[in-house]
Amino acid sequence: MRRKLNLVLVVTLLFVGGVATAQLGSVLKGGGVAFLVSRFGKDINKAINDLTRTQDSTATYATKVVPILSAGTGTQVGACQVMGPPDAVNKVSAVAQIEGNFRAAGVRIRGLVPVATSNVTNIKRVPGVGISGLIDLKL
Repeated sequence: MRRKLNLVLVVTLLFVGGVATAQLGSVLKGGGVAFLVSRFGKDINKAINDLTRTQDSTATYATKVVPILSAGTGTQVGACQVMGPPDAVNKVSAVAQIEGNFRAAGVRIRGLVPVATSNVTNIKRVPGVGISGLIDLKL
């Protein structure tokens, strides 16, 4: 009896695991991005600044690493470095990724907009801040 119960449990877990693989992958990726940016954002920022020979901050500009949010789903899909006046950079919580297609020309456009909130339904652009680096995260 116990052997049958274990077999049923294993088959059920395999079935549920197979069905949930896509959802679990996106949850793990989003959670991984959130963890990496919150834990290593300052180190990643310093590494980009070292690579580009940019000072971490001056009286006229600052840099910071924030997550990229997909505007359609709110999922954290990556990270990037933003740069601009220190007061404005401090307001940036994330970068909203907005995508569009021009089917006739076969062109896909992706806009990256520094925003003051992590809520993609209420996007509020932070003026004067631009994207100075992209971070590819392989999860």
